[in-house]
Amino acid sequence: MNKEGFLKAFSDNPEPFTTGFAPLASMMRNLFLRKPTLWPRFHVTVAKSLEGRKKAEVIELEVPMTDGMKDIQNAVLECVEVSIGELRKADTGLELDDWTLDSALHKSFDVIIRRQLDPIWHRVSFRTRQIVHDLTVLRNILHALLTYDAVSFNQHLDTILAAHQPPPGSTRQNQSPWLFLDAANTIFETAKRRVYSGKPVEGQAIPASGALPDSLRPVLEEQPKWSLLAEVLEEIERDNYLNPIPRDDSNGTILVMCSDQATCRQLREYLQNMHVHLPEEGLKDGEDLKPSALFMMRRKLRDYLAWKKDFARVSASLFEENQKVLDGFTDQRGNTNGYRGKGPPNKRRRIRGGAAAAGAGRPVNSSLQMAQDKESQVASLMADIQPTDGDSQQKEEVVVDSLDDMEDYFELYEMSDLLVIHPYDGDMDEHVLEEVRPRYVIMYEPDAAFIRRVEVYRSSHEDRNVRVYFMYYGGSVEEQRYLSAVRKEKDAFTRLINEKGKMAVTLTVDGNAPTDPQEQFLRTVNTRIAGGGRLAATAEPPRVVVDVREFRSSLPSLLHGRSMVVVPCMLTVGDYVLTPTICIERKSVRDLISSFKNGRLFNQAETMLQHYKHPMLLIEFDQNKSFTLDPFTDERSFEKSIKSADDSKDLQSKIVLLTIAFPRLKIIWSSSPYQTAEIFAELKNKQNEPDPVKAVQVGLGMGEDPYEQQSFNTTPQDMLRAVPGVTAKNVMRLILEVEDLREVSNLTTPELDEMVGKEAGRQVYRFFNRSVFDD
Repeated sequence: MNKEGFLKAFSDNPEPFTTGFAPLASMMRNLFLRKPTLWPRFHVTVAKSLEGRKKAEVIELEVPMTDGMKDIQNAVLECVEVSIGELRKADTGLELDDWTLDSALHKSFDVIIRRQLDPIWHRVSFRTRQIVHDLTVLRNILHALLTYDAVSFNQHLDTILAAHQPPPGSTRQNQSPWLFLDAANTIFETAKRRVYSGKPVEGQAIPASGALPDSLRPVLEEQPKWSLLAEVLEEIERDNYLNPIPRDDSNGTILVMCSDQATCRQLREYLQNMHVHLPEEGLKDGEDLKPSALFMMRRKLRDYLAWKKDFARVSASLFEENQKVLDGFTDQRGNTNGYRGKGPPNKRRRIRGGAAAAGAGRPVNSSLQMAQDKESQVASLMADIQPTDGDSQQKEEVVVDSLDDMEDYFELYEMSDLLVIHPYDGDMDEHVLEEVRPRYVIMYEPDAAFIRRVEVYRSSHEDRNVRVYFMYYGGSVEEQRYLSAVRKEKDAFTRLINEKGKMAVTLTVDGNAPTDPQEQFLRTVNTRIAGGGRLAATAEPPRVVVDVREFRSSLPSLLHGRSMVVVPCMLTVGDYVLTPTICIERKSVRDLISSFKNGRLFNQAETMLQHYKHPMLLIEFDQNKSFTLDPFTDERSFEKSIKSADDSKDLQSKIVLLTIAFPRLKIIWSSSPYQTAEIFAELKNKQNEPDPVKAVQVGLGMGEDPYEQQSFNTTPQDMLRAVPGVTAKNVMRLILEVEDLREVSNLTTPELDEMVGKEAGRQVYRFFNRSVFDD
């Protein structure tokens, strides 16, 4: 590796260079660079180049949020603040200064917390992990509040609430803590009021006429940005008509930039249907109705009510059998507990959606239930949003078109009539600007990186006029996140400038790098021949035979970096062959646990003992995690990790049993792949080199091809073992006779009966062919 060669490194993200001790100097030392160059946006040369003679016309549009959106945002932020407070109480021993509500608005806050907790992830409690997951959920709710429509947002909350429900019969209180806050109730109730309102009060007397006291009525609150987007497009059209811009190099296209594909689909649907009006909107003579999303929202509400009905049926169908099994298990146990079938005292449970249902007893499926509307209420709501004549007149979406007789039915749009909706896509946005050459750019959501790209695009093409509309919700998380990103970028450059001013770059020599060939030869000479040492000298580099399946890990690359020749082969016995007598089976901690569960490790150890004099088991840990085995015994609770040594579920006791069963098997403990490479170098020191041909033939019978004996993919095998009816006795026949899981799912009952038996075949067939909509 030439470390004196020509090298330049570029980065457009300054923030990673500001974390840790002297990060800029460390990065330069690793890249063998001597001179850093910083070009921030506020640099005089950069500012003068970007602004140029003609600046891009920027119109900033602040959109006020609705009262419902403000209430939900404040409630979510309250839940985030409480969750961060609970994390601080967990006493993880980490630096907690950045764990604040302002930092939670950053785009990668939950990723940063997971990265900080990753070295001790196996030691943190279940509650702490749950809160870290809750932060991700809450941040997704904040994003969905500003991007989803009201109906989709309410549906998103329903899925979150359903996902946090425990299975039927579960007595563990493992619901997320934020769901029990009053702020959570505000989130769910306000989201529902944005879609429909008028829910009757439980217990209120129904009139003799049979009508509900307050029937449900659709509210269908629109996103404030929709109407503003329609006004901007109308302004652009009016401006083009009244004030035609002289022809330039731009196409006159309108480019709308969003955060993701879902928002693009939402805006496309809105723009297609915003001029479709319903009779309820009350069109007066001589009056033009403003663009409205009522038609689109009514259709979404119909789909949501149908989805909610199917969702309830699917949930009931999926949990029905599990509940029957639990009931049967309870009947077999009898009254063995002290409560004789009654619930334990002082176990109050809160039910989401109202206090009236709390007196009805213990809920069947969970302690947190989705608030269900009565069928009569849903029926009245469906009656209000029935499809009208306008729905039947709308054209269906063309998904697949054969494009036959294309010239007769299709023509190309003029670029000036084109409206392009595109998501932010990093560096690809530059290609979008160059290809589309828009005259108007509407930033539906703020993005600091795209603003920089527009500045570069405008300064690079002075013959193109560009007008930018910059939209954001005032007083929202969206605005705070954008301002925080700009401030962090400026602060990062300021720190880099200060570090550059007092930085001393140190260039070190890598001790593991290849040296002079003569010196490399002398290192192999063993001058101490007493005690059975061998007198040998060779200029040939050390060689390691590696199983081809091990190249998914980083260890073969590290061995190559230590000047070892890595020979890939399909090995039947072991993963690494260092010498003719040393064979090593490498296991990460996760692989070790799974190998003990399915018994594969015992077979591997037995085959190594048969063919090698020094078989070894290498247990390799992650370099970013603690170098200890205790927490991996059971990650759910601390009490179970101090069980007795003879417990069969304890990982340490299994290792002891393995060493008792195979006394010649040596165990190597490695804290990281880097240490493993050093251990391999020590083991190979002054030893003979392995023969790849002999290593491949070890464990094979006469005339067998090693590539025909390669093992099947373990992931589909584990999935197949989880299917009801598949046991350890019949799984191998399915694996040998069926190509993949898709073919298993398409087998008929007679075919399955022939392979696994009638009862097992019936269970497998029913698992793959049962409909979740069946009662």
